[in-house]
Amino acid sequence: MMPGEETKVTITDGELAAKSAPLVDKLIADQVAGKLAAGDPTLWGPAAESEAAIRLSWTALHRSSRPLIGEIEALRAELHREGIDRVVLAGMGGSSLAPEVITRTEGVPLTVLDTTDPGQVADALAGDLNRTVIVVSSKSGGTVETDSHRRIFAKAFADAGIDAASRIVVVTDPGSPLAELAEAEGYRKVFLADPHVGGRYSALTAFGLVPAGLAGADVARLLDQAAGVAEKLAADGAGNPALTLAAAWGAAHADGAEKVVLADTGSGITGFADWAEQLIAESTGKQGTGLLPVAVDSPGAPGFADAGPDATPVAIGPGTDAAPVATAGPLGAQFLLWEFATAIVGRLLEINPFDQPDVEAAKQAARDLLGDPARLEGGAQPSAADGPVEIFAPAGVSTDGTLAEVLRAFLALAPEHGYLSVQAYLDRLDDASAALLRGELARRSGLQTTFGWGPRFLHSTGQYHKGGHQNGIFLQLTGAPETDLEVPGRPYTLGKLQHAQALGDGQVLTQHGRPVLRLHLTDRAAGLAHLMRAVEEVAG
Repeated sequence: MMPGEETKVTITDGELAAKSAPLVDKLIADQVAGKLAAGDPTLWGPAAESEAAIRLSWTALHRSSRPLIGEIEALRAELHREGIDRVVLAGMGGSSLAPEVITRTEGVPLTVLDTTDPGQVADALAGDLNRTVIVVSSKSGGTVETDSHRRIFAKAFADAGIDAASRIVVVTDPGSPLAELAEAEGYRKVFLADPHVGGRYSALTAFGLVPAGLAGADVARLLDQAAGVAEKLAADGAGNPALTLAAAWGAAHADGAEKVVLADTGSGITGFADWAEQLIAESTGKQGTGLLPVAVDSPGAPGFADAGPDATPVAIGPGTDAAPVATAGPLGAQFLLWEFATAIVGRLLEINPFDQPDVEAAKQAARDLLGDPARLEGGAQPSAADGPVEIFAPAGVSTDGTLAEVLRAFLALAPEHGYLSVQAYLDRLDDASAALLRGELARRSGLQTTFGWGPRFLHSTGQYHKGGHQNGIFLQLTGAPETDLEVPGRPYTLGKLQHAQALGDGQVLTQHGRPVLRLHLTDRAAGLAHLMRAVEEVAG
């Protein structure tokens, strides 16, 4: 679906359409779309009202973000006159996912750092610093990963004889610690985002537009695309695609399909499912309910065409026979459509779509480990080792056999219609082959299987893992880094931070009663190859 074509949602499955129709009628009768567009915070009940009251400005961003366009264009021109044309983005979750989709779709270069892997950060540092500006993007102003990147790049600029302050652009909320630091340090430019927009709804705020626009994306066109569908999304009528999409999700969930499998079918958008994953998981996965997004690489991937009764395939682009639901439209319009639909399905699920009550636990666990170096570096000993893979097995999984046998026993712990989450605390560029494990494990286990790069996924699906349906099992992959990077002014390296984040999240998942199998690769390349061979031995 190329930009400029109609934004719409199609339900081709007759049974799902029939079950969705009464929900659409009820949403129309309750005037939900119009109230949402008007910023009514009462839509999700009294318990959510105070949070919703300060989280609804995203519905009007197609208008309110217009002044940013000139500021971004002026800064980009200024930087180019100085020979600065390489943009690095340091941000996590909502601060990185939208800019990455925007720039990949438009084919403009943006180096995204949403990792604590020292190898991946070192590769970004190896670029031409003389041509580099770094956008440090954090809503809270205290994101540990982003602060680490800022410190590392500031030192690298200084070591290269470059005025670091002139190469740092900040995007943050007013009054945040990062805003105060930027003013004190005299950073190149500070963009203050609308504080009444949550991170995962921030695609059309400064968080999405500034890094993408500096990289060369046409952000004015994005706002035009969103504006083109805004009136339709605010209408309380059967032609509103957000009502159709939310009702389809709600009806499927009520019927036991709490997972939505997302595949691109020729939308013209690159990586949209990765952005939608955070939006849906973090907004709905709480209070023991929610929708688990499963992003797959194609309509032919395991888990899409062969989705079981616990999942609904959704095509991003033209509909296919395998997908009962399809959404189409240009990127700016799709951002707004999916945000509306996600907020509305929150009402159907009777949850607050704007909080993330279970995210902090993993962060705190990682901080505790960093504050106890002996515990972090000593830690638990592996249950066993198989070649270059050390095995840290959960209760109930014997490690007497081969790695393939361990995997088989681990997969058997999944409940009926449960899911498998593969979490790779690795370098998503140099260790990219790890992503192949999703399809292979899904094919052999028969489970809906997600894949996330750590700690990136902690800012998205991490909320669902702890707060959503408690039927997941978790495969963590960690690896020994070839080199490590000091974090200036901090008593830890990136490698230690990455390790603490993996162990901390695993600890919290275990406390929730979920099985966690950690495989540590003592040699990453050899370990991934060994693991893939073991997965191939697991019977389908």
